[in-house]
Amino acid sequence: MLTALALAAAGAVLVAPAAVAGTTVTEMAPGAAPDGEALQDGLWFGPELDWGADGPDGYAERLGETPATYAIRLSYPLDDRSRQDWSRAATAASARGAVLVLSMEPRVPLADLTPDDAAAFNDTLEQVQSDYDTHHLVRFAPEMNGSWTTWGQQPREFVRAFESVAETVHEGGSGAEMVWAPSYGAGYPFERADGRLEDLTAADLRALDTDGDGLLTESDDPYGPYFPDPDAVDRVGLTMFSFGKGEAGAAAGRDVPLETNSAPDDGEVAARLDESWGYTVPQSATFYDRFVLGEDRDLLLDTGALYDFTLTGDDELTVKQGWWRQVFAALPSHPRITAITWLETVREEAEAGSQEVDWRATDSDELASALRDDLNALGDVQWGPVTEVITAGQGVASTVQVRQGNDEMNWITGTAAVLAVAFVISGLVGRMLPSWRYPDDSATRDLRIDMVRGFVIIVVVVTHIEVLSPYSLASLNVIGAITGAELFVLLSGIVLGMVFPAAIRRGGEWAAALAAWARARKQYLVALAVILLIFAVSFVPFIDASAIMTFTDRGTGADGTTTTGRVYDLYPNADRLLDYPPPWYAVRQLLLLEMGPWPFNIMGLFVVLSLAYPALMWLIRRRLWWVVLVGSWGLYAVHIVRPDFAPLPSQFNAVFPLLAWQVLFTHGLVIGYYRRQIIRALTSTPGKILVGAFVVGYAGFLVYLWAGDSFGFVPTPFPADLYGMLYDSGYPRIDLHWGRLIDLLLVLASSYAVLTVAWKPINAVMGWLWIPLGQASLYVFIVHVFFVLAVANIPGLDRQSLWQGTLVHTAVIAAIFRMVKRRFLFSVIPR
Repeated sequence: MLTALALAAAGAVLVAPAAVAGTTVTEMAPGAAPDGEALQDGLWFGPELDWGADGPDGYAERLGETPATYAIRLSYPLDDRSRQDWSRAATAASARGAVLVLSMEPRVPLADLTPDDAAAFNDTLEQVQSDYDTHHLVRFAPEMNGSWTTWGQQPREFVRAFESVAETVHEGGSGAEMVWAPSYGAGYPFERADGRLEDLTAADLRALDTDGDGLLTESDDPYGPYFPDPDAVDRVGLTMFSFGKGEAGAAAGRDVPLETNSAPDDGEVAARLDESWGYTVPQSATFYDRFVLGEDRDLLLDTGALYDFTLTGDDELTVKQGWWRQVFAALPSHPRITAITWLETVREEAEAGSQEVDWRATDSDELASALRDDLNALGDVQWGPVTEVITAGQGVASTVQVRQGNDEMNWITGTAAVLAVAFVISGLVGRMLPSWRYPDDSATRDLRIDMVRGFVIIVVVVTHIEVLSPYSLASLNVIGAITGAELFVLLSGIVLGMVFPAAIRRGGEWAAALAAWARARKQYLVALAVILLIFAVSFVPFIDASAIMTFTDRGTGADGTTTTGRVYDLYPNADRLLDYPPPWYAVRQLLLLEMGPWPFNIMGLFVVLSLAYPALMWLIRRRLWWVVLVGSWGLYAVHIVRPDFAPLPSQFNAVFPLLAWQVLFTHGLVIGYYRRQIIRALTSTPGKILVGAFVVGYAGFLVYLWAGDSFGFVPTPFPADLYGMLYDSGYPRIDLHWGRLIDLLLVLASSYAVLTVAWKPINAVMGWLWIPLGQASLYVFIVHVFFVLAVANIPGLDRQSLWQGTLVHTAVIAAIFRMVKRRFLFSVIPR
C-alpha cells in the first residue's frame, strides 16, 4: 500500500481537465413539468395533513394508494419555521412524486405586505422546485371572503397582495400555479360568525356593497369583489366543508350548536354547486359558471366532513362517506373540478362550539377502504407519482461523488500503470532484500491485511470529513477505480473467513455460529443507537445535525450538475417517532435502517452480511465453496439484469446494492478460509506467471487505449472510441461492474505483493498507526460519524483552507487513534 500513495502524483500525468456545466432554471408554464409535458392527466386527490402528527408515507399506507397532492398551511411572509416546514413537506411529498398545495396565510396586515416578501417567497419556491422537482399550487390568503381570518373581507388590499405575489411567481421559473380560493358564499357576510364587519374601512365597504344599498348584507356578491386580475389566477379554488348542521340556513353559522352527528342531506353538494344551499337571497349565477367556465380555469375543491365522537347520531362512515360520495357524484356535471383536497386532521372547530372534531377519512381501515374504493370507482383519478420521485435513497446515492468524462478513466489508467510497475519492482526487491519480507505466512492473523484495512479506514474518515488537506487529495485519488468501501467489504470477508476455524476450535461450529449472530445483533443495535443518537443530538441547541442528517448534492454525483444544490432528507419520518404511539411506518423505517446519517449508510450492509455469515461458512467448511460462489454470482447477475430490484428498502441499498456488493463479501470468505492454499498456488512459478500476466496485461491494455485516445491513433484491434466508452460500460461506482472488480483484484494483488516483500520498512514507517486502526476498523467507522458531525459544527471553519483542513484531519485521526489505543468503549462498540 505504500506504493499506492504515489498514485496521485503519477496519475496527474494522465489526467485531463474536465469541464463543469452550469445549471439553469428554465421557465415553465403553470401545470407543466420541467420538460414541458403536462403533469395532470386525471383528477388529483390528496389530503391536507396535520404535518406535526402525520406525513405522506403514513397517509399513503392507510389509504392504500399514492395521492397526487398533499396540502400544507404556512405563514406568510415566510419565517424560519415556515421554511423548515415547507422543506420537510416538499421532501416527503417528492418522495411520493406528489404535488404540494401551499395555503399561504398572512400573519401581518395585508397592507404591510411588500414586494420583497413576494420575492423572498418566490426565491424559496424556485429553490424547492429545483431541489425536489416539486410542483406547487399556491392558495394565497384562502377564504379571503370570510370573517374568521385576519386577512378576510379586505378586498382592495387582498387583490393588491395577491396580484403582487402572482406577478412575482409568474415571472419566476418555478412553474407554480396561483390559486384564488374563496370560501363557499352561503351566510355571507358571515356576521353571525363573529364577524369583523365593524372593522371595515369606508373604501372596503364601498367595494363590498355590490348592490349599492349602502349596506353589506346577504344581497351582496360574496365572490366578485375579491377576484383579482384574471392574469394573476391560474386555477380557482373553493372551500366547502360539511359541518353537519343539517338544514341549509344553519350550515354556515357558528352560533348554531352542533348537537348530533348528521349525514349530509340528499343533494346538498349539488345544491351548493348550484349556489342555492344556505342562501337567503337567490344568486344570479353560480361560482362554477362565473369563475370556472367564465374565466376558463380549473377548480381545486377544498373539502371535508367533520365528526364529533362525543355526540350521538349517524356513524362516522355514514357522515363522511355520505359527503365525499356527493362530491364525487357532482364531478361528471362539473368536469373542470380537477383537484380535490380533503382535510385530514383532528382540530378544534368554532363551528362545533370550539370542541375537538375529527375530519380524517383514513383514520380507520373501514373509512380508508371505503374512500379508496369510491375513488377508484370514479375511473379517472390520477394516482401518484405525478412528478419525479426523489427519495432519501437517491440522496444516499448522491453521496457517491464521481469524476466526469475521461477524467475518471485517466485516474484508473494511471493507477493501474503505477501498480503494475510496483508489482514488477516488488519481484526484484524480494530477490535482492529477502530480510524485508513479511515473517510469517501461517499465523491466524495476517498483519498485512490489518495494514491495508487501517489505510482504508483512514481514507474513509478523511473522505467523509470534507475539508481540504494533503490527506483528502491522496484519499480521493490514490486507488483509482475503487474506493475504500470495496476493500472494506472484501477485507472484512477475508478476515471473517480466516477467524472462523479458530472460533470452531474454541467451542464448536454451533457456538461459533451463535457468536457470529450475536456479533451481528450487536452491530444492528449499535446501528440503531447511532441513528437515534444523531436524531436526539439534532434537538440540542447550537448543534446543527443537518450536515449528516441531510445531504446537499455537490453536482458531482452520477446525475452530474443537473441536481446541484438539491437537499435530501436522510431521516424520512423521523419526527413521527416522537408521536405517542409512533406510527408503525416510521418505526418500520427505523428498524429496517431506512434512515440514518449519510457517512454511516454502509453499516446496514454489514449487518445483513453478518447475519448470512454463519450459513455461508457452513457451506464453505464442507467444501461447497463453489455453491457459495455460484449463488453469489447468480445474485450479482440478478442485480445487473434488474438493477432497480432491492430485496430490502434499507438506506444502504441505494449506494451499496446488496445483490451486487455481497459478491465481495462471499469471495472474501472463501479467500480467507482457503488463504494458505491460495497463497501457495499464487506464489508457485505458474501462479506468479499468471498473476504477473494479469497485472501487466490489464495495466498495459488500459495504457494502450489511453495512448490511442490521447495521441489520436486507432488502438488496433480495438475501436477508436473504446476508451471513451470504457468507464460507463465497466466502472460505474454503485453497481460494481466488471472493470471495478478487475481493478479491485489489481489493487489487492499489487498491494499484497509490495507488503510481502517490503514489510519491515513499511511497518516501521506506518505500522504503528495503520495496524491498530485496521484491527479496529469497524469501531473506527462507527465513531467517525460523530467526528464528521463535530467538524461540521466548528464555527468559522474554512473548508478550502489547506492549513485548517490539515489541522482538522490530523486532529481527528489522532483522536481516533488515541481512542483505539485506550480501548474506549470497546465493550460496547463492535470492532
